Amino acid sequence: MFGYSCFSRDGVYSSMTADAPTGDSAGSSPLQVDGDAQSDTTTVTVRCTGHVRTALGTHELEYTFPGTRLREFLESFFDEFAAHDLEEMLIAETEADATARGWAPVPDELPGTWRKNPEGEQTRPYARVCINGRFNEHDAGFDTELENGDRVALVYPFMFCC
Repeated sequence: MFGYSCFSRDGVYSSMTADAPTGDSAGSSPLQVDGDAQSDTTTVTVRCTGHVRTALGTHELEYTFPGTRLREFLESFFDEFAAHDLEEMLIAETEADATARGWAPVPDELPGTWRKNPEGEQTRPYARVCINGRFNEHDAGFDTELENGDRVALVYPFMFCC
């Protein structure tokens, strides 16, 4: 059983629950859950900004999904809202899709510690998935464990130029 609750732009509260999807879990999605999927469910608060907020029509919703990992949340959430093309909007399939083009030269040595998810598990330039205010790359990437009540932010800001 999974579901979501949200407030619309007009402040109207709505919720929905449904049985978890069944069928063949094999697929080519990099978010596909391994065969040892857990039967636990987790409820998180999803906060949306920019293009994600526009696509969903709400800034916040409660979402229950089967499993406990960010990977399982994303797979379920993207399936639930497939009509909005959120996976295409947020997730980069290749390293080139995840790389921003800029005018400044990249130094040979970058200061500090830099982490990124493996190819196929990265976000598009300027898009981010955060758990409780931290980029998922700073935890365990898409294998980050989620707990009931965690906040997952799907961030894809509007970008304007001069």
